[in-house]
Amino acid sequence: MHTLLFILGTRPEAIKLSPLALHFRNFKSDFDVKVCLTGQHREIVHQSLDVFGLTPDIDLDLMLPGQTLFQSTSRILSALEAVFASVKPDLVFVQGDTTTTFCGALAAFYAGVPIAHVEAGLRTWDLLRPFPEEANRQMVGRLTTMHLAATPWAAENLKREGIAETSITVTGNTGIDALLLTLKTLPAHHWEFLHPDRKLILVTGHRRENFGEGFERFCRALLRLSMRPDVQLVYPVHPNPKVRGPVEAILGGCSNIHLIAPQDYLPFVDLMRRSYLIITDSGGVQEEGPSLGKPILVSREVTERPEAVDAGTVRLVGTDEDKIVREAEVLLDNSEEYARRSTIHNPYGDGQASPRIEQAVRAYFAAL
Repeated sequence: MHTLLFILGTRPEAIKLSPLALHFRNFKSDFDVKVCLTGQHREIVHQSLDVFGLTPDIDLDLMLPGQTLFQSTSRILSALEAVFASVKPDLVFVQGDTTTTFCGALAAFYAGVPIAHVEAGLRTWDLLRPFPEEANRQMVGRLTTMHLAATPWAAENLKREGIAETSITVTGNTGIDALLLTLKTLPAHHWEFLHPDRKLILVTGHRRENFGEGFERFCRALLRLSMRPDVQLVYPVHPNPKVRGPVEAILGGCSNIHLIAPQDYLPFVDLMRRSYLIITDSGGVQEEGPSLGKPILVSREVTERPEAVDAGTVRLVGTDEDKIVREAEVLLDNSEEYARRSTIHNPYGDGQASPRIEQAVRAYFAAL
């Protein structure tokens, strides 16, 4: 029996690793699955795990109010030493590009344990966009044993960096596994503030590279869109003061903009399902939106997920106030263009990433 250790700390990691960990737990005679939660995020991670019925075996609970990258990185890395000594894993799974991802991979490297990187190969080739995620994923890529790339584009990025093709597997995105699994039983939530005759624009925004003037321009664009009588905006606001401050100063009190608390996974999926279009800087939403037939405007200058941009479901708008408004109004006013961009095939997967990863893992152990 092989021991698999899943290390996660944020809500996106919980959503994207839960279907995979549960898939491996179905093979109890083959795999002993352990889940370690770092606590990089706190309540929202537990809420996401609860959706899938996944309970962590180890909860490091390392979150501190207002912690810096220096503090979170050092605390996570230090705490993982004892985890590796106790669990003695044969393979460690990390996902994406968070501080937990980087620390989990580095701890595995120090412990001499092979690393499986889920959603490997995302790149902008700009270390400051997004910060610190681009640096995290590039550094994890140098330590990884099994590169589990979601798309052929991501796999090509790895090959360009000199990664051996034999260590790369194109799997599809486990986030789509999670979404399609959720949609089978997703109940309709009651949003008493929604107007039934207005088009819903769902908004998220939290990227560090947009903080300051860029984020203020982003908010002013939303304010202009809210003046249309045919729309309503719902914005689950990230608790970071650099997000909440300008959002409340510019958008607070607007009758057509509903500023709500960050949502659990299920109600957020329900909001995506109800939306007409989505304006976001979230990587996961860029992947999930096309599966729901929702056009996406991405408030970033570059993206590590260009497949949907190339396909036409996603447009990069940055934090240019006029461009955000202009691109949104194209979708609001041009029904033919909206129909075209809402029916394009999703390039990120078919919901079968977990079985593909299982087969890759079996092949890896068989070759040892």
